[in-house]
Amino acid sequence: MIQMASYVQDGDLLDYTPAAAVAAGDVVVIGSLVGVAPRPIAANALGALCVKGVFSMPCATGATGAQGSAISWYATSGVAHASTGTAAGKLAKARLVGDTEVHVLLNR
Repeated sequence: MIQMASYVQDGDLLDYTPAAAVAAGDVVVIGSLVGVAPRPIAANALGALCVKGVFSMPCATGATGAQGSAISWYATSGVAHASTGTAAGKLAKARLVGDTEVHVLLNR
């Protein structure tokens, strides 16, 4: 017997129930996925995280990166980083030395 898959959702948002409250705009790491809360989620309440799209995120200064290069989210310091942390996606635009934020195409 062949097993069939059933469509569940488009995957832009994933259900998420946090142990602690999450503010709108917070970056959240779930396993190897990085998501952004589009609205606040109370502790132990069902909410959703965006796992697709382009988001502006704070980054460590002093480094550069070409558009399309890999970028990670370093949860310990709350910044996007070229090599430390959980893979977050790709740079949606080039990163310059003085940039304090980067545009990240999530989970690509």
